[in-house]
Amino acid sequence: MELFDAIKNRRSIRNFKTDPVSDNDIDKILEAARLAPSWANTQCWRFIVIKDPATRNLLAATGPGNRGVEAIKQAPVTIAACAQLDSSGFYGGKKASDTGDWFMFDLGIAMEHMVLAAQALGLGTVHLGLFDTPKAASILGVPDGFRLVSMIPIGYPQQQAAPRPRKNMSEIVFSDKFGNKYPGSPKS
Repeated sequence: MELFDAIKNRRSIRNFKTDPVSDNDIDKILEAARLAPSWANTQCWRFIVIKDPATRNLLAATGPGNRGVEAIKQAPVTIAACAQLDSSGFYGGKKASDTGDWFMFDLGIAMEHMVLAAQALGLGTVHLGLFDTPKAASILGVPDGFRLVSMIPIGYPQQQAAPRPRKNMSEIVFSDKFGNKYPGSPKS
């Protein structure tokens, strides 16, 4: 699948078939994340591949109120994304940016690489971030110095989700200064 098609067609999938996902496809998805850029090449991400149904059920129980957590039970694979703290955004052990620890930026890039790779392979995903993080981290044995950030169920979609409305370029892109009209394509 062409990159722009994967970007355009990727949707959050919350209902999955029980068909297994091949280890080869999971490896391709993880490789896409591994190749993501990061602050000073710190590669602060760590990923846990969860196939065990009992563990997935425990993880789903950490997110009451999140309509996406049922996907953890349904999808044959969930990848938990963790970040090493005090690494990204630091030089010589000191914070180098006034925006704080950059692990969220770096992990976000790696995770988006994953979901686009999954889309290219015909698989569905959804980013999950609303759950009891300490409890889920305990279930997964995430050590001190690392933070569990998100979980991504991966599987074959029950059905393709419809596109959601997107803001026009004129609402989100400015020229030279915030608020200045961007002269780009009016149809975007």
